[in-house]
Amino acid sequence: MITTSTIQAVIFDLDGVITDTAEHHYLAWKAIADELDIHFTRAFNENLKGVSRMDSLKLLLSQADTPVQFTDKEMEELADRKNKLYQSLIESITPSDILPGVAEFTAELQRRGIKTAIASASKNAFTVMNSLGLTNAFDIIVDAAKIKNTKPDPEVFSTAAELLGVEPSHCVGVEDAAAGVQAIKAAGMFAVAIGAKEAFPQADLVLSSTSELDYAKIEGLFIANS
Repeated sequence: MITTSTIQAVIFDLDGVITDTAEHHYLAWKAIADELDIHFTRAFNENLKGVSRMDSLKLLLSQADTPVQFTDKEMEELADRKNKLYQSLIESITPSDILPGVAEFTAELQRRGIKTAIASASKNAFTVMNSLGLTNAFDIIVDAAKIKNTKPDPEVFSTAAELLGVEPSHCVGVEDAAAGVQAIKAAGMFAVAIGAKEAFPQADLVLSSTSELDYAKIEGLFIANS
């Protein structure tokens, strides 16, 4: 349970929270799946949200009709090829791709003196944030390349709080993936989920879209959970 009634930081996932690059990820993974003759659907792609690139590749390979075996080097090559496909797709991202309500919400956090961070599994977070014109709008962007354990492990959120100099009990995490919400709660933070309510039983607050991000509402529930 949260032990304080003061929000000092809000820590955001990137994909699906700040901007929606899910389609770009899907198309890149689909290209790899097609190359390997593996059936890969948009529905299954939902399982890859918030998951590291290598773990996502393992999930994709689990969909093969017959078991497939690759060496560590071959796995790295496949993951790298997917990333290059993804990078080419995100070159078209602009500030117009910021999700509804995000700019207004983060601006209010800045006015209130509340610190902000990006805690994403994506190693392309810096590139995406730069394309969105948001690099300077956040205090910290956690470098995913330096994170050893991926969500639902709390490491990326705990690292963000540490870099911000804020105790986890003073932090709110915002996610659109179940693994991400688990990571937020494991880090000892208040969890806001974006998506269908039934998908996030662990979240403290579930919003159907980023357009519903409202500081007063979050603060009220944060205090109530203190």
